[in-house]
Parts: sequence; structure tokens; C-alpha cells
Amino acid sequence: MNYYLGIDCGGTFVKAGIYDSQGKEYGSFRQGLDVISEHSGWAERDLDVLWETCASVIQGVLKQTQIDGSAIKGLGISAQGKGLFLLDKNHRPLGRGILSSDQRALSIVKQWQKDDMPSKLYPLTRQTLWTGHPVSILRWIKDNDPQRYHNIGAVLMSHDYLRFCLTGNVNCEETNISESNLYNMATGQYDEKLAQLLEIPEILTALPPVVGASEVAGYITAEAAQKTGLREGTPVVGGLFDVVSTAICAGLDDESKLNVVLGTWSVVSGITSHIDPNQTLPFVYGRYAQEGQFIVHEASPTSAGNLEWFTKQWSQLNYQQINQLVADLPKAESSVFFIPFLYGSNAGLGMQAGFYGMQALHTQAHLLQAIYEGVLFSLMTHLDRMRIRFPDTKILRVTGGPAKSEVWMQMLADLSGLSIEIPQIEETGCLGAALMAMVGNGEYTDCQAAQSAVGKQIISVQPDMTNHKKYQAKYARYQALVNSLKQFNEMQF
Repeated sequence: MNYYLGIDCGGTFVKAGIYDSQGKEYGSFRQGLDVISEHSGWAERDLDVLWETCASVIQGVLKQTQIDGSAIKGLGISAQGKGLFLLDKNHRPLGRGILSSDQRALSIVKQWQKDDMPSKLYPLTRQTLWTGHPVSILRWIKDNDPQRYHNIGAVLMSHDYLRFCLTGNVNCEETNISESNLYNMATGQYDEKLAQLLEIPEILTALPPVVGASEVAGYITAEAAQKTGLREGTPVVGGLFDVVSTAICAGLDDESKLNVVLGTWSVVSGITSHIDPNQTLPFVYGRYAQEGQFIVHEASPTSAGNLEWFTKQWSQLNYQQINQLVADLPKAESSVFFIPFLYGSNAGLGMQAGFYGMQALHTQAHLLQAIYEGVLFSLMTHLDRMRIRFPDTKILRVTGGPAKSEVWMQMLADLSGLSIEIPQIEETGCLGAALMAMVGNGEYTDCQAAQSAVGKQIISVQPDMTNHKKYQAKYARYQALVNSLKQFNEMQF
């Protein structure tokens, strides 16, 4: 039996899963990761701890499944996009990794926006500009820590760093680096003009070769084999941006379906074979794992992390109890609103979270309902825009923790008015990465063939159109509230 290992490096966990060539999961193992935040707006990760955690979860899943490491025929890594993970000129970790949720470069991005930089970059990169992009963080390091900037030997993202730890090879994987604002979407290469526009031309020599998602990028070294339990020489493929991994597992295959991911981030993704030059909105494109296709997506860190934060502070309830409390309340009738911007915003740089509309009659249940609604209202901002690019959308394929909540999914169906389909895949990041390893090892000819071979059960949720009208009315009020807060946020104190 051939087994494949998929690793998923997310915002709060590193996970590993083992699969056969039909996508059957034999076990998964996870371990938590701390986000280091020693300054306001900073989000960092210790690189040594990241590698030790990755090695530990590989050991853990091998032990749990009692599968010998020599039976693993290949592995891939799926990971959070953006952020910055640096090596020095001797290929040693250069400081901490900086996550995509980091906001230290806020003033730089604001200045770039004033200078109309996004309009100069977008025709080349098909990217917007925000604080978590590698270019934003690189510019901040150049301005604030020039010695570290001078010592940069390689610019990586998190799965590139872990792949380096496993193989000793330095590469940037295409689905992720294509969204860095250093990559020209038309040519499929780094672009010197981009680095010059952003005033970081020195960084070009630190950009590693680009490797494809299913392309073998290296082999497990003797040192990595000893740490992980894998066989020395096991092939490691490029891997995936986790948004791409989830889209693969969600079965996106045409423009009638969109994938909604609800996790630390709210993400709406679609697949297309062409860049539409006639759109007036700056849709974000990235290279997809299937040759000749692009992933288009809208995203912000405005999702279920808000609920997790609330429950840690003020609630000892489990998720079943929370779901019941929310289900027992009338739909969309409470005056309480929650703005889910604890970790970032999709309404403006620097906007923050909060409740509005509370009165003495309201209970904890109303606050929890408002969080459920607020997360979905924020998501609708992205979905409304994506439906301009994908007007034939009929189905939302939903993945992530909230997809396990019948209450939350019915709320999404009612709010959007669309059919919701929930693929029954426990770990989309791990499975997507393992599928790329299967393609790299020749089990399948390409990503599309691997996707088709791994069929999964889907649960459907249909909208209640009476509730749809109620939710749409409250969503309109949410938008008005956010617009008012934008004016407040722009005031100088």
C-alpha cells in the first residue's frame, strides 16, 4: 500500500494526515502553535519551534496510525499564505517568522495607498496591497531594521521554510509566491520593476527559484529523517497555499461554484481559466495547482477567531451549548451588532471590533448570536464582490470549523439565499497537500485527475427565503454601521 503524508501549517496549529491514493484518511495529528505578539499589531512565530512542531506532528501521526515511515511515498505541505519567513545568507533562520496577520507595516501601506501604488502594481501582479504581504513587511524591515534587511539570504513563506527544513533545498512554491506582489502574473516570473516600485530592489537576489505545487522540490535529508521518522530520500513536493488546498478538496471545477472557508480567515474563492480585464474591481488572482487555471479570492481575518476570543474571555460554554442558545433566538431580530475586526478588517485599514446596540434586556445568547451574524455579514462583503466576477454562482461549498455548526450553516444559507454544500472532509489542508504528493509521485497525471478521484460525501443546506429577507435587512444595517465607523476611524485625535 502506498501512503502519502499531508502537512497543514495554519495560524494556530500544525497538522499532519496520512492518506492512501484514493484519499482515504488513516489518521491525523495536530499540535498547537503560539503566536508571539510582543508589540501592538505584531504577530510572529519562532522558527525553531515551528520546525520542532512540524517534526513532532509527523512523528505523532506515524505513531498513531502505526504506519512505518518507509511506507510514505511522498509528502506535501499546505500553509497560510503571505507573511515572511527569512533565512540569512548562510541559510540559517533570520529572526522570527512574521505572520500574515501582522500589522506593523500599517503606516507604510497607508502611504502607498496615498501614493496610488496599488494602481501601479495591480496590472502586473493582480494583487491588492495590505500589511501581511511579504513586500509590506520587507519594506518595514528595510526602514526599521536595516541590519536584518542587509543579511537576508532567502525570502520564504511558512511552507517554504518547512520544506527547507525537510530537504535542505530553498524554493518558493508558486500558488503562494504568485500572490506576493513580487511575481508578474502574466509572465509567471519575478519582476524587477515591482521591487523597484516598492523601493526594495536589493531583495531580488534573495528570491529563490519557483517550484510548482506538485513538482518534486527535494528529498528528506538524513537529519530530517531522524527527527521525523520518515525515510531518507522520500520526495517532497512544492505544496500549496491553503486556500488552494481547500478549493481542491471542495471540488471547485467550474464558475458555478464558490468555496467559502471559515477559519481564522473568511475566504471566498473561485476557479477560472482567464483573467478578466474588464472588471472594475481589483480581484485578487493567484496561480492554481492545475496548469492554465487561476484562483480568484477575497479574504480577511474576520471569521471564527472572533468567537474563539469571546468564549475564552467570558464563556465556559461548549459549542453545542452555544449553537443551542443561538438557535433558540428569533432570526435576525436582535438590535445587537458585532463588528468582527479583532484581527483585521475588510472595511478599512486600522478598523477595530466592537458590539453595538446592546440594552439591558440582552443576554450572553444575544452577544453570541451577534458574533455568528457579524462573521457572516463580513463574509457577505466578500461574497457580494465575488458574485460580480462569478455571476453564475449557484452553490457555496463551505469548509472550516463553523461548517460543523448546523445553526451557522443554516444562517449562511438564509443570508446568502444560495444552496450550501459541506464536503465531509476533516482536514482539507492535509488532504490537498497529500494529493499534490500523489501527483508528484505519478499516482495521478495532474491536480484535476486527483481531485476527481477523491469523491467525498456532501451535506446540503437549503435557504429559507422568509429568513433571507430578514437577514438581508439586518445586513444592510450592518453595512450602514460599518460605513459610519469608517468615518470615525478616519478622524484624527
